[in-house]
Amino acid sequence: MHFQLSVSAATILRMNDDHQTSQHKDAHKHSEDNSPISKWEHGAGSAVVSHHGKHKWWPPRMPRTKKQWIITIVVLVLLLGGGGVVAYKITHKAKPKTVTKQITKKPSTKPPIQPITSTLTGLPISDSAVNDKPVTAVMIENSQSARPQSGLDQAGVVFEAVAEGGITRFVALFQDSAPDYIGPVRSVRPYYIQWLMGFDAAVAHVGGSPEALQDLKSWGAKDLDQFANGSYYHRISSRAAPHNVYTSMANLNELEAKKGFGKPNYSGFARKAASPSAAPNATSIDFAISSALYNSHYDYDKTTNSYKRSEGGAAHMSVNSAGAQTQNTPKVVIGLVMPKGIEADDLHTSYNTLGSGQAYIFQDGTVTVGTWHKANNVTNFTFTDPNGAEVKLNPGQTWLTALGSASSVSYK
Repeated sequence: MHFQLSVSAATILRMNDDHQTSQHKDAHKHSEDNSPISKWEHGAGSAVVSHHGKHKWWPPRMPRTKKQWIITIVVLVLLLGGGGVVAYKITHKAKPKTVTKQITKKPSTKPPIQPITSTLTGLPISDSAVNDKPVTAVMIENSQSARPQSGLDQAGVVFEAVAEGGITRFVALFQDSAPDYIGPVRSVRPYYIQWLMGFDAAVAHVGGSPEALQDLKSWGAKDLDQFANGSYYHRISSRAAPHNVYTSMANLNELEAKKGFGKPNYSGFARKAASPSAAPNATSIDFAISSALYNSHYDYDKTTNSYKRSEGGAAHMSVNSAGAQTQNTPKVVIGLVMPKGIEADDLHTSYNTLGSGQAYIFQDGTVTVGTWHKANNVTNFTFTDPNGAEVKLNPGQTWLTALGSASSVSYK
């Protein structure tokens, strides 16, 4: 732009120069006609012409005609305008353009934090060290004189079977709970030992059948027999013997530590998230275990997605040390169909608990009729559906009952 303005001004100056040259030529011609000029002539604001007839541009000569005045003014305006543009450009440098860079946040690559759950129950726990505690099994009586029992409502897993003479008994497993009042504690049988060994559990009991006492030794079970460790148990005065032996989880954990029974090595049940059915089809369950006093019944409670347990025609309750009672309400109920018999002494019951057999798995208000599997003493139960796919269980208490035949199960 400055270059263009300068060119225009030069052009105008040349035009003015041509005009003045023409005038000087006329003047020079006139001087030749009269007398030559032998010295510089000065006029106010006028250019000087030498005696050789040539003109000089300094000092400048004032314009004489209107046309010269117009040309001079235009030249000055253009010169001043061009200089102003140059000065503006020098003093007003262009500011750099602001470039806004968009930052795209990368999605987080951190995996979601998985909740810590109990290996025994599948329930959330606040400290993973809970899974390092021993699993403790306690043999609990179920005769009429033993009811209501204590601690069953806080057990993670409960197995139920006939002990002798049609009278059922429980083995209750604890790890992520610590009740201070558990009992009545009674004697053990071989099949209970096989079940609890699948959890690498130590077993609290008061003696046992001859077969069971032998099996404890030969199978290498973790033994907490009251006969050899009486100070970790006590008898209550409100019940008559043999229905009055009680203990606490604190006492049993102390005994386990003394014996060196530490972190267990086992696989818990495969678990899933609870998912109550929108259309429950198995809300009333009956297990005909032996007789009316011991047969069990469950009513599905959709609100809590659990099963209210009854036996002998009444709600099956647990009582704590303060006398408060709570109905036993497992989250999962399983009927294990397995061959049932009598030991050689014609008194104690036996079950063939290894191998596989039919299983009725009740959870979420529905039933899956599948298969149970247990390869040996130290492996746990697994379950499959009719297609062979693994059946996963809801978190919470699981109650398993041994049944002699599939006809012992009914539901609606």
